[in-house]
Amino acid sequence: MPVNSSELTQMFEHVLQLSKVDETQTIAILKSHYSHPQTVQAAMDAACRLKAKVFILELPSFNHPKAMGNDMTAYCGDTALTGNLAAQRALESVDLVIDTMMLLHSPEQEQILKTGTRILLAVEPPEVLARILPTLEDKIRVQTAEKYLKKAQSMHVTSNAGTDFYAPLGQYPAVTEYGFADEPGRWDHWPSGFLFTWPNENMAEGTLVLDVGDILLPFKTYTREKITLEIEKGFITKIHGGFDAEYLREYMKYFNDPEVYGISHIGWGLQPRAQWTAMGLHDKNDGMCMDARAFNGNFLFSTGPNTEVGGSRKTPCHMDIPLRNCTIKLDSLTVVDNGIPVDLT
Repeated sequence: MPVNSSELTQMFEHVLQLSKVDETQTIAILKSHYSHPQTVQAAMDAACRLKAKVFILELPSFNHPKAMGNDMTAYCGDTALTGNLAAQRALESVDLVIDTMMLLHSPEQEQILKTGTRILLAVEPPEVLARILPTLEDKIRVQTAEKYLKKAQSMHVTSNAGTDFYAPLGQYPAVTEYGFADEPGRWDHWPSGFLFTWPNENMAEGTLVLDVGDILLPFKTYTREKITLEIEKGFITKIHGGFDAEYLREYMKYFNDPEVYGISHIGWGLQPRAQWTAMGLHDKNDGMCMDARAFNGNFLFSTGPNTEVGGSRKTPCHMDIPLRNCTIKLDSLTVVDNGIPVDLT
């Protein structure tokens, strides 16, 4: 159901308060022509209601010649901010950037965050923002799980579909997303509710099986048949299956870059208001489908770049693949049992 502008403004005010916005703060709303106008206006109105100093920075849209489709995650690296140093300096000068355009996986975003500026991404449709309005309870839930992920030395993922995947941990940090940016230099995404880390470089091994009904992003499709991925030394070496597997193979092959096959971040969803079924109710151009990334108990793994945590893989192809009905163990501790998160409190 559509969200009216007054409701959305109230929701933005709630999220900005969680992000510690007040009259001492300066806010930049980053937009392009494809930003949702209701989201931009609600962000502006909410910032004004909190008496923050606020301005809109609009950049022209950007399309890399190699990108396929309109999904904002289908090509990583270059953005409309690339090479625009004046605009970057403006964003570095504020306390919080509300990103309605998408800077994720860009070096410019990392440079902005290093100055202490916070970034809150908000690119989902207003109806999704409303349904998954972040709360302090979301932060507590995710940070409780983070305590265990930060000290784990390994992650082992299994499923009845055939997944048997092992990854040593510790080289890279744990990262949380709970829907608001409340600390200096923090990036977050409204909506969200999950956590992840990266395997130690070149050490992930095993088999990942996408069962019927699992999700391929940025394709925004549910798999209709099993896809089996063989993992050796941190990279996908073989992709087995029928048409879905062939499609995935050809898509990744298109980038002509061996680094697209690297296993990137791995983690699990902890957002009970996110729904596995939601993707089927939206057009493919509606946001980036955070429901799929955050729904409760998923195992989310990705492929491609890892530069945002200091890795060396800078590649434009980034797949996010949430699996259902997996069991996830950190060392000997089960944190997700057959798709159901374990209470860690």
